[in-house]
Amino acid sequence: MSQRILIIDDEKDVQYSFKRIFEKEPFELETASSGEEGIALIKKAAPDLVIMDIRMGGSNGLEALQQIRKFDTRLPIIMMTAYGTTQTAIQAMKLGAFDYILKPFDIPKMKSLIESALKTSRDMREVVALDPAFKLEDFAEGIVGKSEAMQTVYKLIGQVSSSEATILITGESGTGKELVARAIYHHSLRNAKPFLAINCAAIPENLLESELFGHEKGAFTGAMAQRIGKFEQCDGGTIFLDEIGDMSPPTQTKLLRVLQEGEVTRIGNNQPIKVNVRVLAATNRPLELDVAEKKFREDLFYRLNVVRLHLPPLRERREDIRVLCNYFLVRLRKKQPILKVRQFSSETLEICESYDWPGNVRELENCIYRAALVSKSEVIVPADLPPEIPRKTAVSTLAAVSSPQTLPELSLEEAVDCIARHGVQSKSGDLLDEVETRLIRTVLKNCSGDPAEAARVLGITAAAVKKKAG
Repeated sequence: MSQRILIIDDEKDVQYSFKRIFEKEPFELETASSGEEGIALIKKAAPDLVIMDIRMGGSNGLEALQQIRKFDTRLPIIMMTAYGTTQTAIQAMKLGAFDYILKPFDIPKMKSLIESALKTSRDMREVVALDPAFKLEDFAEGIVGKSEAMQTVYKLIGQVSSSEATILITGESGTGKELVARAIYHHSLRNAKPFLAINCAAIPENLLESELFGHEKGAFTGAMAQRIGKFEQCDGGTIFLDEIGDMSPPTQTKLLRVLQEGEVTRIGNNQPIKVNVRVLAATNRPLELDVAEKKFREDLFYRLNVVRLHLPPLRERREDIRVLCNYFLVRLRKKQPILKVRQFSSETLEICESYDWPGNVRELENCIYRAALVSKSEVIVPADLPPEIPRKTAVSTLAAVSSPQTLPELSLEEAVDCIARHGVQSKSGDLLDEVETRLIRTVLKNCSGDPAEAARVLGITAAAVKKKAG
């Protein structure tokens, strides 16, 4: 079944131009001469896309856009005007337009925009609603995941929290090491005392020692007053030392003394001060290698590594990605109720699950936040994802195909992309043949396998459809 586009413009010449330009395209065009007429048509037989002028008699385009959004938040609407200003562009996008284009428009650009909008329209029909049983309270610690790898993490947190053991949390950047440290603290016997987190990589080397252990007035240039270090401030509580692999050798030596003797010495003072602090440390570096290369003290490493808790990267627990997407979206909507986004298209979630997420959970969270901000409807579709997230996952599949003369069963878009990237030839040796075959198969699929309907859409015979589709 072909998709339907509604053109709303009070200029008959514009309506006629659209019909002439797009008469051979695989979609149906309808027209309306005013915002009121267009709204009535939308309510009567919902189109897949609306292209609407801003300046019209009666209700102008922006007013009509507002009215449409009251009863349909998913319909893609492209706004047109011959009087482009910054204000109208911002207002149109703010009201939920899919995009904005100036008259007279560039035909290839308009075709590309229509194709993108229609794809978005299709994507939004294939939605995956949030699990109605999903509750933020189930993840009160902020650590999200139901995979076997995360169940192991949860069990270990439960086993070590109430002890006094020093714990080394390892994992790539963005995996949630501080969240795990906070969970250990909250379930510990020290949870009524302070918890302080220090990022050793974020504090200049010459200041970190003072930050941790304190200094006396006049101990060095700029020491205008006595400073109490974090270990003293945290007496009786828990201190979390993130990125401990970046700590300088002199500071490592002082930290070792804290762990061995339970005392600190301020810079400029030789008098040790007793402290009772539990140390949790984290690193994204291979500390064993740093020890072998004499970059990290071996005795300190063994003091820290009493219990090792490793957080797996997101690419090794892809089954948690949907749960994380839901979690971030629900939490975001709770913080910012003004956001209209409520769910994801199935293709969006598939793309998220196929991506490796080098920045791990932190990168995924930022991605969902960005997508929710730019989404033009209640559904996050692939077009809302950041450009660095690959839309097509079939290229890697193609690389694994043993025969250079064949392609796996990909979509038309994926096949064209694979051919363009890899120069794969079809059985006939003609790239255009391969693309034509995929086009016919795609249209046939969209027509529920009806060769006659596909032939009508494509403008060829049913016999040709059957022959080319194989």
